[in-house]
Amino acid sequence: MADQTDPAPTQNPEKDPDDWSTGNEPMTGPQRSYLQTLCREAGEEFDEKLTKAAASKKIDELQAKTGRGKKS
Repeated sequence: MADQTDPAPTQNPEKDPDDWSTGNEPMTGPQRSYLQTLCREAGEEFDEKLTKAAASKKIDELQAKTGRGKKS
């Protein structure tokens, strides 16, 4: 029988970007593209030197600011 504390298979638990083993690498292409869009919409300057982890956090911040990424 499965352990009751395991998440359901359909759940996708998110790991804190600070805990990513690749978090200090440069942001990915998709992160760069989406972040540029969010920065433009939010009227903020795009920082091309963000790491993967920092870009992820900035995306979350700008999604909240612009209303993008909200679940309906």
